[in-house]
Amino acid sequence: MAGINKKQFGLPLGLTANPHICESTKKLSALNFSSFIASRITFQSKRTFSKLIVRIAIVGIMLGLGVMILSVAIVKGFKREIQQKVRGFAGDLQITKFDNNFSYENTPFKIDPGFEHLVKGDAQITRLMPYATKPGIIKANDEIEGVILKGVDKNYNWTTFRKTLMAGTVINMADSVAAQKQIMISSYTAARLKLKVGDDFLMYFIQETSRKRKFTIVGIYEVGVEDVDKTFVIGNLSIIQRLNDWSANEVGGYELQVANFGERAQAYDSLNAILPTYLHAYTIDETYPTIFEWLKLLDVNAQVMLILMVVVAVINMISALLIMILERTAMIGMLKAMGADNWRIQKIFLYNAAYLIGLGLLLGNLLGVGLGVIQNNTHFLKLDKASYYMTFVPIELEALDVMLLNLGTLVVCLLVLMIPSTLVSKISPVRAIRFK
Repeated sequence: MAGINKKQFGLPLGLTANPHICESTKKLSALNFSSFIASRITFQSKRTFSKLIVRIAIVGIMLGLGVMILSVAIVKGFKREIQQKVRGFAGDLQITKFDNNFSYENTPFKIDPGFEHLVKGDAQITRLMPYATKPGIIKANDEIEGVILKGVDKNYNWTTFRKTLMAGTVINMADSVAAQKQIMISSYTAARLKLKVGDDFLMYFIQETSRKRKFTIVGIYEVGVEDVDKTFVIGNLSIIQRLNDWSANEVGGYELQVANFGERAQAYDSLNAILPTYLHAYTIDETYPTIFEWLKLLDVNAQVMLILMVVVAVINMISALLIMILERTAMIGMLKAMGADNWRIQKIFLYNAAYLIGLGLLLGNLLGVGLGVIQNNTHFLKLDKASYYMTFVPIELEALDVMLLNLGTLVVCLLVLMIPSTLVSKISPVRAIRFK
């Protein structure tokens, strides 16, 4: 084969007298050699031996990516729902008197207008809500239930409670007289005491001189968080001030909401910088540590799921690539005999694998995003509320998450496939041609 230029496209050019080869050479001159051969294998091959394993590899990538998209969307949606429920009830940060009192009977402190002005001037903090709590006992329909009365004022954010109302409405803070007698209870408490909206009951407060108050139920809510539904009822802050003989400018604490929940730690740090020495601030993570530790475990579960799905996709693609290489042994030997180097031939199969991965990713996106959108709009997948705090599987799809999952899967698969593609270098041209 003297006179052959083996550097151009890795093919011999000493046969250019043949018009067909001349034409092929012209085509190759306009195309990358490896991608050209890969496209012929991918789109024009009539071999059927590897079709099944290739289809299995594509389905594996499709299912893997679909499950990864849904896993991330469900975990994020679940965390968002739980966080919103807890945040809506207790705020993102809380401020109480700095003492050793860890009971539900707050130690009062006086409102400091200067401090409130500083807090409201912080761009990270969007709302400052005074509150107080007091234990009590409800007696109704020959039943008794111990609860915590949480008193709030006109600054309270009712958004969460309006979403979780099962019946009735929220307390009418605009009517200060009516608000003194209005109360909201959870569906759990209502069922235990056989109460409904419009019913009256007596609530007893145990202190040096026991006191009782008559309330009318204006709303029944179901936050879905056991620590809230089984413990609290919502009333007017002034009721607790009168029961405890506090002045009108004394409160049990503040609840604060931040603009970005993910930056609550930074808001906590800036709050501590202006906090008076007699007050103590803490985050909602400290108020409900069990819930937030549980939510952190969900991230670990999602990470394990992502790793497993990528491993499955990689194994499927390695199997498919090895079979394609073995099936094309004669072609590899022929290309080597004609002057193609190992890397050019490896790229043929990597291009082919990239196409199969791309097809699997496309189908995986359709599966994962499609099911996510359907679930988000219909809530057809249900949950046990007693165990999961909600009645349906929540979904939070973000374009950035989908893009990163696609890119990560593509890069990992292609990098790992570099290893089996080195099998090309082990194939001897003479043996490969004889094998054919």
